[in-house]
Amino acid sequence: MIRYDLADAVATITLDRPDAMNSLTVEVKQALLDALRRAAGDRGVRAVLLTGSGRAFCAGQDLREHAANLEAGRGLAGTVREHYNPIVELITTMPKPVVAAVNGVAAGAGASLAFACDLRVASDRAKFALAFAGIGLAPDSGASWTLQRLVGAGRAAELMLLGEPLDAARALELGLVTRVVPAGDVLKAAHELSVRLASGPTLAYAATKRALAHAATHPLPDALAMEADLQDDCVATSDHLNATRAFLAKEMPTFNGE
Repeated sequence: MIRYDLADAVATITLDRPDAMNSLTVEVKQALLDALRRAAGDRGVRAVLLTGSGRAFCAGQDLREHAANLEAGRGLAGTVREHYNPIVELITTMPKPVVAAVNGVAAGAGASLAFACDLRVASDRAKFALAFAGIGLAPDSGASWTLQRLVGAGRAAELMLLGEPLDAARALELGLVTRVVPAGDVLKAAHELSVRLASGPTLAYAATKRALAHAATHPLPDALAMEADLQDDCVATSDHLNATRAFLAKEMPTFNGE
């Protein structure tokens, strides 16, 4: 259902329902939320890698479970507020970089999860589909917020309203993914990127995530003020002091996350 592995200060969280294209039941969503909380709270984790097993990254909501809720008159059964929203908020606000290794299809909420991550490495077989409108739904899992910040408002409207899938090459062209690699190399490439981030300035990365999220919804004077506050926080860290000394000595810095 969910696999959690820790190596090289990278927590790899794998959606593991390959026969169901890693679609999301309540059980899977709760396990994913628990795994993300575990990674967020572990000081030994300095980067997080999210991926799927088999041929899909995540096909989104398990529609069999959803259909059963509809037939029983339960509608969404509270899952957007109880599961999807906390998952996306945790990914986007976690004070650690989160990388998605998009190994295959990312559809609906699955695509939204990938968009919420800080960086996306895609297999050349990956496909993205905003399939909400196709079943008469508005978007969820933050797609209305993340997608237009990645590709612009006009392109986001096109992708959501038409629901046409994007292949990996087109996703790279639009800026949806950081890089595209051969299918057999996607997890290796994403792990290498995650290890690079895990060895970097963790506190500065956390501050950068805060600055970007704040600036997205505030005017320039507020963004400048936030940047000044975050600089004050970072300049007081031993990482900054040691990295400055290393720069002047023409040495490579070592970051300890302190």
